[in-house]
Amino acid sequence: MASTALAQPKGGKKGGPPPPPKGGSADGGEIEMGGDEPKKGSGAGSAAPGDEIDMGDDANKQAPQGDLNADLNAQAQADAVKVGPVKKTPLSWQDIVVVIRKPFLKTRRTELQPFVGTTMNDNMLRHYTVGGELAYYLTDVLAIGVEGMYYVHSFRDPFDLVARQARRLPTVNEYKWSAALDFHYVPVYGKFAVLDKKLITWEAYFTAGIGAGQSEVVPRDKKFPGFTNLLIMPNVGASMRFFLTKWLTVNVGIRDYIFYDHFEPTDRSMGVNDTASLAKDHASGALINNVMFQIGVSFWVPTKFEYTTFR
Repeated sequence: MASTALAQPKGGKKGGPPPPPKGGSADGGEIEMGGDEPKKGSGAGSAAPGDEIDMGDDANKQAPQGDLNADLNAQAQADAVKVGPVKKTPLSWQDIVVVIRKPFLKTRRTELQPFVGTTMNDNMLRHYTVGGELAYYLTDVLAIGVEGMYYVHSFRDPFDLVARQARRLPTVNEYKWSAALDFHYVPVYGKFAVLDKKLITWEAYFTAGIGAGQSEVVPRDKKFPGFTNLLIMPNVGASMRFFLTKWLTVNVGIRDYIFYDHFEPTDRSMGVNDTASLAKDHASGALINNVMFQIGVSFWVPTKFEYTTFR
């Protein structure tokens, strides 16, 4: 049978048998589980006096894991900048890139623009114009101005082709002159480089205006007189301006002049609409869009301007 293990006090009774040695049994295989008082110099998990470990000994303490200061010091030493000779690179003004001011200001300046133009959408009669515009800029983006044009016409090839095929001359009108009050608005400004050597600044602006003009009927039969029409001519357009100097720019644009014109009546013979007044009374009408391409040069007064820096 297996021996019975009994727990006994460490010292035992006075005069009784001595306790069995530690780790073994003297009588009947009895084993001592431990006394009430801890043994001196013994620690948890110790098997013999020679194997005892003092947990409070400074010599056996290990460095704490995850020390932030130690990690930072080690990283600082690893990332230390090596001191060496400084290499100098030669610089020039071309290496300095900055955002420049607008090279051209228009506020409270007057623009005098002579220009020439030609019609773009009339395949029977082509008009060439010579004109000019005077505009005053209230701000750098808003201006008010007046313009005037004189027209010269020439017949195109389809005019003769239609006459030969239909054996009748087309009904056309020529324009004499026009004038308008215009308003300009500049919403776009920019610049571009030419061969990476020179910057060209430009802007795009829109124009809207109201004006008047005159057209004249070109009679199909030269023995009958023509008549003139006074036209109300609103216009809209878009243009671009390229800055060359502080007082000189080049402008290109497209303008649409819209008006209601009257043409020679189809029935015209001796005794029927043979006079200019009768022909005008029986004239047929149509809405016309006279789209023109214009190019001109602008001169600006005063020729100089100054920037004002606000405090």
